[in-house]
Amino acid sequence: MRIGATADLHFFSPRFGAVQEQLAPVRDLADLLVIAGDLTNYGKPAEMESLLNSLVRLRLPIVAVLGNHDHESGSQAELARMMTESGIKLLDGTAYERDGIGFAGTKGFPGGFGRGALTAFGEIEVKAFVQAAIDEALKLERAMSQLRTSKRVVVLHYAPVGDTVRGEAPEIYPYLGSSRLAEVIDRHGADMVLHGHAHHGFPDGKTTAGIPVHNVALPILQGQTPPAVFRMLEI
Repeated sequence: MRIGATADLHFFSPRFGAVQEQLAPVRDLADLLVIAGDLTNYGKPAEMESLLNSLVRLRLPIVAVLGNHDHESGSQAELARMMTESGIKLLDGTAYERDGIGFAGTKGFPGGFGRGALTAFGEIEVKAFVQAAIDEALKLERAMSQLRTSKRVVVLHYAPVGDTVRGEAPEIYPYLGSSRLAEVIDRHGADMVLHGHAHHGFPDGKTTAGIPVHNVALPILQGQTPPAVFRMLEI
């Protein structure tokens, strides 16, 4: 399967006209498109409606997760409904299988990596924050346990490893992802992980078990030579 992957479209940003034009070739190059969150800029249904008009014209199967920007206006349930009704396979602790390839995904959450991961100790606010990260890891666990395919792709918005956030300011690493996600991935096994969110991060990394992790955030893709709006991967 040829997979086109992108993230952080932030629809309604001034640059999207050019992005829309550059995204069109994916329908001839890929069998499926993955969008790893932040489809909209402010999480507004009007943004999603306009974006879906462009995506539907690709006539390509699309698998996606929501990102933090898609939650900004509190309309994430409406956005999810719109995406589902347009034929997009939205993963939120759920799985999808197509042509022998399994996709499992969820948004993810911050919390830090490895020894720097925040633990549920102290104030109730800290415990609530950590619980949100645990809840997202449990959702991913549920999604991966549903897959019956030997080939597996994990789709997230937040990073599961520190490798792919390198390039960002070290002070914000804990807000870019959580290694709790990687623990689930290594336990269940996968062929690749796709995520976004870390706009100035690094394109490639690995989990502790050696599973490839790819940061497909649009700003990273645009910074390549030549600039791109999606990355092609094969499984």
